[in-house]
Amino acid sequence: MATVNSRRVGDGGGAGGTFQPYLDSLRQELQQRDPTLLSVVLAVAVVLLTLVFWKFIWSRKRSQRAVLLVGLCDSGKTLLFVRLLTGHYRDTQTSITDSSAVYRVNNNRGNSLTLIDLPGHESLRLQFLERFKCSARAFVFVVDSASFQREVKDVAEFLYQVLIDSMGLKNTPSFLIACNKQDIAMAKSAKLIQQQLEKELNTLRVTRSAAPSTLDSSSTVPAHLGKKGKEFEFSQLPLKVEFLECSAKGGRGDAGSADIQNLEKWLAKIA
Repeated sequence: MATVNSRRVGDGGGAGGTFQPYLDSLRQELQQRDPTLLSVVLAVAVVLLTLVFWKFIWSRKRSQRAVLLVGLCDSGKTLLFVRLLTGHYRDTQTSITDSSAVYRVNNNRGNSLTLIDLPGHESLRLQFLERFKCSARAFVFVVDSASFQREVKDVAEFLYQVLIDSMGLKNTPSFLIACNKQDIAMAKSAKLIQQQLEKELNTLRVTRSAAPSTLDSSSTVPAHLGKKGKEFEFSQLPLKVEFLECSAKGGRGDAGSADIQNLEKWLAKIA
């Protein structure tokens, strides 16, 4: 093995050794023509490498500033996504894949976030959550306030999974529950939604903790929400969960202005 390694070193490291004679010849030619030309070429190369490096760093930072919009089907995630980006109303359909775009927040620092709208269909949502959760700077869990009463169990089950995944992330993300469709007369308030979700999550965590664990033994994901022996409250979580009311559609029909100012303020705060 020592002989083989020595031969590789002597050859200049494979591909690098193959091109070395040409590089030496080019350097000699540049020095013969103009001694300063080589310095200029090297300086330009350094600048280009620096730009590539900073672009790589910036792209990594942007990927860590993603805000995931999650929730059940028909909760209004996609319309919220469109409203935040364009300010306009648009008819939307059930998403079967993710959509992403850069969103510039309303603050004096000119910060931006990457909004990612994830599908809410039962057969897709956990798959997309798993794909994007590690890049999440924040979660916006969108709830249909008008149909919440009949969907509370489904909402709680999905919220349970999102919270468990969020708590297991190294960079604890910000977490918002956006109570959407407040323009509808039968919509539940954010306070009532919070209270009912706490009750459902309390029941759900008892059921889940009693079931055999399917988590890998090396996983760092916590298996229990809140404090054992106490009724569940969002304040018990290691991440701060906030609630606000909003309406992506608006109170004056399709052409009406949306009520998303509080959501925009929250995004500006976390950016």
